[in-house]
Amino acid sequence: MSSATSAAVSLPIAGASGAIVVRPARLADLPAVAAIYAHHVRTGTASFELDPPDLAEMTRRFQALQDTGMPYLVAEADGNLLGYAYAGPHRARPAYRHTVEDSIYLDTAAQGRGVGTLLLDTLVRECTARGFRQMVAVVGGGQENLGSMRLHARCGFREVGVLAKVGYKFERWLDIVLMQREL
Repeated sequence: MSSATSAAVSLPIAGASGAIVVRPARLADLPAVAAIYAHHVRTGTASFELDPPDLAEMTRRFQALQDTGMPYLVAEADGNLLGYAYAGPHRARPAYRHTVEDSIYLDTAAQGRGVGTLLLDTLVRECTARGFRQMVAVVGGGQENLGSMRLHARCGFREVGVLAKVGYKFERWLDIVLMQREL
């Protein structure tokens, strides 16, 4: 895979005084990234983590992706981080090297404003530019995470499978929905 460099992408959003800008993440973004993710770990089923990772662990994960040339993007407006998205290896075996798995999380105040679409569309372009062929989404919580399923469908993903009751969180069994798109 080649190592492409992300260019900033912006979109004016109604109700915001400035445009939403998507750009490569920096170390300085990680406290806000960790806070967004911690909220989703504590309150939702998109992530099957039970306890939010601390800043040191989030930094380790970020650096591991950076070291392998994977795209890691943030969206911001008016100096506030609204969300982030990144691609990582789908599986560790070498035959999967052309396939990536996306992760995307938004601040709750940013949902429904086009931020997710802007982030995911940009991530798809970045992965395509790096020579990847397929992108997989593992939608935690299955059908109860319709927002993520709709976002991925808007960005060209199709549902390819369901793994029923594979995660246990909040005292209940949870499905994951597998979605995929060609790059």
